[in-house]
Amino acid sequence: MDLGAESVRFLVVRGESSVTEEGVRSLGAEGLEPVVRTALGDAEASGKPGRPRNPSVVLPAEVTYATVHKEKENGRVVRVSATVVFGTWFAVLVALALSRVSRRVNTSFVERHNGTDRGRCGRKGRKSYEFSKSWTMHVAATRFSYFSYNFCWCVRILRLKGEDGRYQARTPAMAAGLTDHVWSIRECITFLAVQRQ
Repeated sequence: MDLGAESVRFLVVRGESSVTEEGVRSLGAEGLEPVVRTALGDAEASGKPGRPRNPSVVLPAEVTYATVHKEKENGRVVRVSATVVFGTWFAVLVALALSRVSRRVNTSFVERHNGTDRGRCGRKGRKSYEFSKSWTMHVAATRFSYFSYNFCWCVRILRLKGEDGRYQARTPAMAAGLTDHVWSIRECITFLAVQRQ
Protein backbone atom coordinates (compact mmCIF):
# COMPACT_ATOMS: atom_id res chain seq x y z
CA MET A 1 0.00 0.00 0.00
CA ASP A 2 1.23 3.49 -0.86
CA LEU A 3 0.75 5.60 2.26
CA GLY A 4 1.24 8.83 0.32
CA ALA A 5 -1.61 7.98 -2.03
CA GLU A 6 -3.70 6.88 0.94
CA SER A 7 -3.04 10.23 2.67
CA VAL A 8 -4.03 12.25 -0.41
CA ARG A 9 -7.14 10.12 -0.86
CA PHE A 10 -7.95 10.62 2.83
CA LEU A 11 -7.56 14.39 2.50
CA VAL A 12 -9.77 14.43 -0.59
CA VAL A 13 -12.48 12.40 1.14
CA ARG A 14 -12.18 14.47 4.30
CA GLY A 15 -12.51 17.74 2.39
CA GLU A 16 -9.48 19.61 3.70
CA SER A 17 -9.51 23.26 2.71
CA SER A 18 -6.29 22.76 0.73
CA VAL A 19 -7.39 19.54 -0.96
CA THR A 20 -10.82 19.13 -2.49
CA GLU A 21 -12.50 16.96 -5.09
CA GLU A 22 -12.23 19.84 -7.58
CA GLY A 23 -8.56 20.45 -7.08
CA VAL A 24 -5.41 19.59 -5.30
CA ARG A 25 -3.34 22.65 -4.67
CA SER A 26 -0.41 23.77 -2.54
CA LEU A 27 0.99 20.34 -1.83
CA GLY A 28 4.57 21.34 -2.57
CA ALA A 29 7.26 19.17 -4.10
CA GLU A 30 7.26 17.73 -7.61
CA GLY A 31 7.74 14.31 -6.03
CA LEU A 32 4.08 14.36 -5.08
CA GLU A 33 2.94 14.22 -8.71
CA PRO A 34 2.92 10.39 -8.89
CA VAL A 35 1.09 10.26 -5.55
CA VAL A 36 -1.62 12.58 -6.88
CA ARG A 37 -1.88 10.45 -10.04
CA THR A 38 -2.21 7.27 -7.96
CA ALA A 39 -4.77 8.76 -5.57
CA LEU A 40 -7.01 10.56 -8.05
CA GLY A 41 -6.32 8.99 -11.45
CA ASP A 42 -7.98 6.17 -13.33
CA ALA A 43 -6.12 3.61 -15.43
CA GLU A 44 -6.85 4.15 -19.11
CA ALA A 45 -8.09 1.10 -21.00
CA SER A 46 -5.68 0.03 -23.74
CA GLY A 47 -8.35 -1.65 -25.85
CA LYS A 48 -6.42 -4.93 -25.80
CA PRO A 49 -7.46 -8.00 -23.81
CA GLY A 50 -5.76 -8.65 -20.48
CA ARG A 51 -4.07 -6.46 -17.96
CA PRO A 52 -1.67 -3.89 -19.44
CA ARG A 53 1.95 -3.99 -18.26
CA ASN A 54 2.30 -0.25 -17.73
CA PRO A 55 -1.17 1.27 -17.72
CA SER A 56 -1.32 5.01 -18.31
CA VAL A 57 -3.13 6.90 -15.59
CA VAL A 58 -5.54 9.63 -16.62
CA LEU A 59 -6.56 12.33 -14.19
CA PRO A 60 -10.05 13.80 -14.24
CA ALA A 61 -10.12 17.11 -16.12
CA GLU A 62 -11.16 19.03 -13.00
CA VAL A 63 -8.01 18.14 -11.02
CA THR A 64 -5.90 21.23 -10.41
CA TYR A 65 -2.46 20.90 -8.83
CA ALA A 66 0.03 23.70 -8.28
CA THR A 67 3.35 23.67 -6.45
CA VAL A 68 5.13 26.41 -4.57
CA HIS A 69 8.88 26.94 -4.88
CA LYS A 70 10.63 29.16 -2.33
CA GLU A 71 14.04 30.56 -3.22
CA LYS A 72 16.27 31.43 -0.28
CA GLU A 73 19.38 33.53 0.11
CA ASN A 74 21.25 33.62 3.43
CA GLY A 75 18.45 31.64 5.08
CA ARG A 76 15.73 34.11 4.04
CA VAL A 77 13.00 33.61 1.47
CA VAL A 78 13.58 36.11 -1.34
CA ARG A 79 11.20 34.77 -4.02
CA VAL A 80 8.12 32.58 -4.07
CA SER A 81 6.92 31.18 -7.36
CA ALA A 82 4.01 28.89 -8.19
CA THR A 83 3.94 26.32 -10.98
CA VAL A 84 0.88 24.52 -12.32
CA VAL A 85 1.50 20.77 -12.61
CA PHE A 86 -2.02 19.59 -13.49
CA GLY A 87 -4.78 21.74 -14.92
CA THR A 88 -4.48 25.34 -16.07
CA TRP A 89 -3.70 28.68 -14.46
CA PHE A 90 -7.31 29.65 -15.04
CA ALA A 91 -8.49 26.62 -13.03
CA VAL A 92 -6.04 27.48 -10.23
CA LEU A 93 -7.26 31.10 -10.13
CA VAL A 94 -10.89 29.95 -10.05
CA ALA A 95 -10.14 27.54 -7.18
CA LEU A 96 -8.38 30.34 -5.27
CA ALA A 97 -11.25 32.75 -5.93
CA LEU A 98 -13.70 30.20 -4.51
CA SER A 99 -11.52 29.50 -1.47
CA ARG A 100 -12.77 30.99 1.79
CA VAL A 101 -9.34 30.97 3.40
CA SER A 102 -6.63 31.84 0.87
CA ARG A 103 -6.08 33.90 -2.25
CA ARG A 104 -2.70 32.48 -3.25
CA VAL A 105 -1.15 29.06 -3.78
CA ASN A 106 0.52 28.13 -0.50
CA THR A 107 1.47 25.17 1.65
CA SER A 108 0.17 26.40 5.00
CA PHE A 109 -2.78 23.98 5.29
CA VAL A 110 -0.82 20.91 4.36
CA GLU A 111 2.14 21.91 6.55
CA ARG A 112 -0.21 22.56 9.48
CA HIS A 113 -1.70 19.12 8.95
CA ASN A 114 1.79 17.56 8.75
CA GLY A 115 2.86 19.34 11.95
CA THR A 116 -0.24 18.13 13.78
CA ASP A 117 0.34 14.61 12.46
CA ARG A 118 3.98 14.62 13.63
CA GLY A 119 2.88 15.86 17.04
CA ARG A 120 0.18 13.22 17.44
CA CYS A 121 2.01 10.27 15.90
CA GLY A 122 5.48 9.93 17.42
CA ARG A 123 6.59 7.62 14.62
CA LYS A 124 6.69 10.63 12.30
CA GLY A 125 8.51 13.01 14.62
CA ARG A 126 11.90 14.28 13.58
CA LYS A 127 14.97 13.16 15.53
CA SER A 128 13.05 10.87 17.86
CA TYR A 129 13.57 7.41 19.26
CA GLU A 130 10.11 6.34 18.18
CA PHE A 131 9.97 4.50 14.88
CA SER A 132 8.03 1.83 13.07
CA LYS A 133 9.63 -1.57 12.64
CA SER A 134 7.05 -2.60 10.08
CA TRP A 135 5.20 -0.68 7.39
CA THR A 136 1.90 -2.28 8.43
CA MET A 137 2.18 -0.86 11.95
CA HIS A 138 3.16 2.54 10.56
CA VAL A 139 0.04 2.60 8.37
CA ALA A 140 -2.12 1.45 11.31
CA ALA A 141 -0.68 4.16 13.60
CA THR A 142 -1.24 6.79 10.91
CA ARG A 143 -4.85 5.76 10.39
CA PHE A 144 -5.50 5.75 14.13
CA SER A 145 -3.91 9.20 14.41
CA TYR A 146 -6.10 10.58 11.59
CA PHE A 147 -9.27 9.00 12.97
CA SER A 148 -8.71 10.02 16.59
CA TYR A 149 -7.80 13.58 15.55
CA ASN A 150 -10.98 13.99 13.53
CA PHE A 151 -13.40 12.30 15.94
CA CYS A 152 -11.87 12.59 19.43
CA TRP A 153 -9.90 15.86 19.46
CA CYS A 154 -11.74 19.15 20.04
CA VAL A 155 -10.27 21.99 18.01
CA ARG A 156 -10.61 25.44 19.60
CA ILE A 157 -11.31 27.36 16.39
CA LEU A 158 -14.17 25.01 15.49
CA ARG A 159 -16.18 25.66 18.67
CA LEU A 160 -19.62 27.25 18.38
CA LYS A 161 -21.12 29.85 20.68
CA GLY A 162 -24.49 28.77 22.02
CA GLU A 163 -27.51 30.93 22.78
CA ASP A 164 -26.57 30.94 26.48
CA GLY A 165 -23.14 32.38 25.66
CA ARG A 166 -21.27 29.15 26.36
CA TYR A 167 -19.09 27.50 23.75
CA GLN A 168 -19.76 24.01 22.45
CA ALA A 169 -16.55 22.07 21.78
CA ARG A 170 -16.41 20.47 18.35
CA THR A 171 -14.15 18.07 16.53
CA PRO A 172 -13.36 18.29 12.79
CA ALA A 173 -15.80 15.41 12.22
CA MET A 174 -18.55 17.34 14.01
CA ALA A 175 -17.81 20.43 11.91
CA ALA A 176 -18.05 18.30 8.75
CA GLY A 177 -21.38 16.81 9.89
CA LEU A 178 -20.05 13.26 10.23
CA THR A 179 -20.97 12.87 13.89
CA ASP A 180 -22.99 14.68 16.54
CA HIS A 181 -20.71 14.22 19.56
CA VAL A 182 -17.06 14.06 20.64
CA TRP A 183 -15.95 10.44 20.59
CA SER A 184 -13.98 8.90 23.44
CA ILE A 185 -10.87 6.88 22.59
CA ARG A 186 -12.72 3.80 23.87
CA GLU A 187 -15.61 4.46 21.47
CA CYS A 188 -13.13 5.04 18.66
CA ILE A 189 -11.29 1.77 19.28
CA THR A 190 -14.42 -0.35 19.72
CA PHE A 191 -16.04 1.15 16.64
CA LEU A 192 -12.98 0.33 14.56
CA ALA A 193 -13.00 -3.25 15.85
CA VAL A 194 -16.69 -3.84 15.09
CA GLN A 195 -17.61 -4.51 11.49
CA ARG A 196 -20.87 -2.76 10.63
CA GLN A 197 -22.91 -3.12 7.46
